[in-house]
Amino acid sequence: MASADADDRADWLRLSSIPGLGPERQRNLLAAFGLPRHIFAASRSALAGVVGSEAADALLTAPAPDWIERALAWAAEPDSHLLTLADEAYPRSLLDIADPPVLLYVKGNPALLQRPALALVGARSATAQGEANAEAFARSLAAQGLTIVSGLALGIDAAAHRGALAAGEAGGGTVAVIGTGIDRIYPARNAALAREIARCGAIVSEFPLGMPPLQHNFPRRNRLIAGLAQGVLVVEAALNSGSLISARLATESGREVFAIPGSIHSPLSRGCHRLIREGAKLVETAEDVIEELRGRLGWKTPPAPARGGRQRRPGGVRAAADAPAAPPAQAALALDDEAARVLGIIGHDPVDIDTLAQRCGLTVDALYAILLPLELDGHLARLPGGRLQRI
Repeated sequence: MASADADDRADWLRLSSIPGLGPERQRNLLAAFGLPRHIFAASRSALAGVVGSEAADALLTAPAPDWIERALAWAAEPDSHLLTLADEAYPRSLLDIADPPVLLYVKGNPALLQRPALALVGARSATAQGEANAEAFARSLAAQGLTIVSGLALGIDAAAHRGALAAGEAGGGTVAVIGTGIDRIYPARNAALAREIARCGAIVSEFPLGMPPLQHNFPRRNRLIAGLAQGVLVVEAALNSGSLISARLATESGREVFAIPGSIHSPLSRGCHRLIREGAKLVETAEDVIEELRGRLGWKTPPAPARGGRQRRPGGVRAAADAPAAPPAQAALALDDEAARVLGIIGHDPVDIDTLAQRCGLTVDALYAILLPLELDGHLARLPGGRLQRI
C-alpha cells in the first residue's frame, strides 16, 4: 500500500471512529466536503453547519484511536481489504439501502460483492431437515451462478455457506457478513468454516478490529446481508427470529423475499408461514427462486451449468443439489420392510417416541431397535425434547 493511500485510509478510519458520529452524519459530511481529509481540514463553523457544534468539536479534537494503525497493518496483509464509499470495489447494491456504511473490512475476494447474490438465512437452532434444505438450496443456486450471502451463525447460516462452497470454484461463491470485528470469529465453532470462506469467498464487517459479539450489532449486520443480495430466502425461522428482520429490510430495500414452508406443528416454520401470508414467495425448489429473480438479474434464459462437472439439477426442498433422481419413497424401499414401514409412518413432521410407538403398534423397546439403524444411516434426526424427524 502506498503511503498516500495509507494516509487516505487512515482518514476514513478516523472518520468512522468519531464518538457519536454515525454513518448517516458521516455521509452528510462526505456529501458536503468530499473526502475525509477535506472534512478534517474544514473550519468548526462549516462542520457545525452540517452536523452540529458538538459533533464538530469531536471531529476537531478527538484523538485518532490506537486501532487505526492496527487496521492499516491488517489491510496490508494478503487478501485483506478496506473498502470505502469512494472505492470502485465498494458494492453498488449497498448504495440502495437506507444506511450504507462508509467503510467495509473484507477478507477474501471483494469482487464477490459485485456479483448477483441471494441471501439465505434462518434459525440458529435449526432442525436437521432445515440445515439439509439450506445446504441443498445454497449448493444448487451457487452452481447456477448466484453468490450466497449469509451471517456465519450456527444452523441455517453455516449450512448455506457449506452448500455454496460445495458448488466449487465454478459456482457463485459465498459471502459471510459478520457482527464482530473482521479479526474475530463468532461463534468459535465456525472458525474452520470461516477460514474456508476467507480462502474461497469473502468475509465482510463494518465494525472496527477487535469488536466483540455485542447483541445490538447483529440486527445492523442483517441490513448488509439483505442489501448485498437481490433477494432473501428464509429457510426456518421462529416468530421472533432475526431472520424476519433481514426479510423486512429486504422488502424495504425493494428486494424479493422467499420462504420455504414447513410443518404446521413446528415453531421454526411459523416465521416462514407469516412471511408467506405477508406476500413472500413460497418456494419448494431452487428453480422457483431462479425463475423469480431471472428478470431482475437480466437472465433471459437459464444460465449455463457450472463448469468442470456434471450438470446439477436445482435442489428440491428435501433433496441435495445433485441428489439421485429416485424419490424418497423408492429410497425407503431399500430398507427392510419394517424399517420402511416405520419411516413412512413418521412422515415429515416431528414426532415424539410415544406417539410413534402408538401409531406403529409397537412397544417403545421394539421401536428403538428399528430407529437406531435409521438414525445411524442418516434417515432420522433427533430434535430437542426427544422428538424425531425424518430427513
